[in-house]
Amino acid sequence: MPSFESGNAATPDRMIAELWCALGGAPELTEKVQVTGEGALPSVFAVSDFATAAVAAAGLALAEWTAARSGTASDVRVDRRLASQWFSFSIAPQGWELPPVWDPIAGDYASADGWIRLHTNAPHHRAVALKVLATNAERDAVAARVAAWRADDLEAAIVAEGGCAAAMRSRRDWADHPQGRAVLAEPLMRMEWGTAAPPIAPEFDPARPLAGVRVLDLTRVLAGPVATRLLAGFGADVLRIDPPGWDEGAVIPEVTPGKRCARLDLKAPCGRDRFKALLAEADVLVHGYRPDALEALGLGASVRASLRSGLIDVSLDAYGWTGPWAKRRGFDSLVQMSCGIAEAGMRQAGADRPVPLPVQALDHGAGYLMASAAVRGLTLRHTRAAGSRWRTSLARVGGFLAGWPQGEAAAEIGKPETADYADAIEPTGWGPALRLRPPLSIGDAAMGWTRPAGRLGTALAEW
Repeated sequence: MPSFESGNAATPDRMIAELWCALGGAPELTEKVQVTGEGALPSVFAVSDFATAAVAAAGLALAEWTAARSGTASDVRVDRRLASQWFSFSIAPQGWELPPVWDPIAGDYASADGWIRLHTNAPHHRAVALKVLATNAERDAVAARVAAWRADDLEAAIVAEGGCAAAMRSRRDWADHPQGRAVLAEPLMRMEWGTAAPPIAPEFDPARPLAGVRVLDLTRVLAGPVATRLLAGFGADVLRIDPPGWDEGAVIPEVTPGKRCARLDLKAPCGRDRFKALLAEADVLVHGYRPDALEALGLGASVRASLRSGLIDVSLDAYGWTGPWAKRRGFDSLVQMSCGIAEAGMRQAGADRPVPLPVQALDHGAGYLMASAAVRGLTLRHTRAAGSRWRTSLARVGGFLAGWPQGEAAAEIGKPETADYADAIEPTGWGPALRLRPPLSIGDAAMGWTRPAGRLGTALAEW
């Protein structure tokens, strides 16, 4: 795996091999990958190579699962242009508009000694930031208050109150930071064996290779929903669980195709009991809670394993699983500030403010890696008769991507064109929409959904 200062010249083939190795896959299977399409998203880092490789890793996991079930390893086909575009928004509303992606207060602010990003999309995170800054919700007033703080001090004050913020650091600062040292020492994807159980053996359909697999989805913005969207796209029965009142605005139409979405209050005994009943019949659990959050609800790893022998348990956090920030809240845009990505972009561009990646590549890349882990877990359950636990983090994914600078200039991949979208209209819960053509196919199986994207809380919490 590339080191922090490796400066590896990025190519899709090399990055595919690195990601597949991190997942424990057999190296010879990478020969099955066929990449088409050209161009690159503009960035200091090889974002399009990463998008291609992350999608390919998921395809390799599906090919491996298909081979375990049918005896034949299918070719994996990835469209580089489409993979890059799927790292942004895949949906194009027809006659309606997505709500704003960001809260008006969210964004980058100049501090007394640098830059800091405030993440205020959730109402309680917004309230914390305004409380610490002792100001109203006018952006100019927030900017004036931020300018009087040192970035590290404001970050610490907001985080201490339960909010979300990240001071901009360089890659060198991050490598020297206690949390940077801890997370960069972690594996990109950690796997541990779970409990023994008979193989999973639903009737196998090579066109829908995950049909019959039950996935319980406890994830929210954005990596986890990307993972479970892919699993649903190849036939898995995905049941997403959200707390009462939760919403994610523009993200929901993007990530809910193929899923049923229900609500449970896991803080209430009846909600936990219902969740345990669902888990007892699930094959895969995907969650994005901070370390120890499920333990605090009485749903720790040992409880989950006892409820479902052979469970494939896939999890993500923001800043890693070790180190002083292991329990810190975080999102892609914050991690880019913390780990030096935004500063590297600013420095290369000669800009006067942070320059993040052109897409939320840490979220999307982590999502495809989580999907890969879930499917590899299915294969191991089938071949080794045992469950498994997998975990990664946005910060570790960021550390991986930061080791791959952009290579020679290529034609820029711009906004999707008409030909990039599928012909069929998707009747979402908000109105008709077009969806980008799938970036991935495996043999006769292509990503697709029979259930359109829908609103949260519209299904019952049952299989």
